[in-house]
Amino acid sequence: QVQLVESGGGLVQAGGSLRLSCAASGRTFSSYAMGWFRQAPGKEREFVAAISRGRGSTYYADSVKGRFTISRDNAKNTVYLQMNSLKPEDTAVYYCAAGRIMVATTDYNYWGQGTQGTVSS
Repeated sequence: QVQLVESGGGLVQAGGSLRLSCAASGRTFSSYAMGWFRQAPGKEREFVAAISRGRGSTYYADSVKGRFTISRDNAKNTVYLQMNSLKPEDTAVYYCAAGRIMVATTDYNYWGQGTQGTVSS
């Protein structure tokens, strides 16, 4: 069982930055692939970024490539999402997720409760 707690959301102007964190419980964090997803009002949850276990390979949605960076610190059981050059369309609730395989779908085993990120124009 893995429990995930996101933090770092907030309100920022367009062009600004936010850094989200996701702290995981348990001693097997390094054995999980981690993903970030987001859900805007009235829209489906969508993939943002993922990082594999082991080598830490990364994968991004086209909409955030070059602006967002996912990273992990296995010693701290934490995954991060650095979001730069933010746009109003990045406004959403951001969720982290843990699973055995890095995928760009919602097929992850564990989910956090989400943190709100709002970008004003």
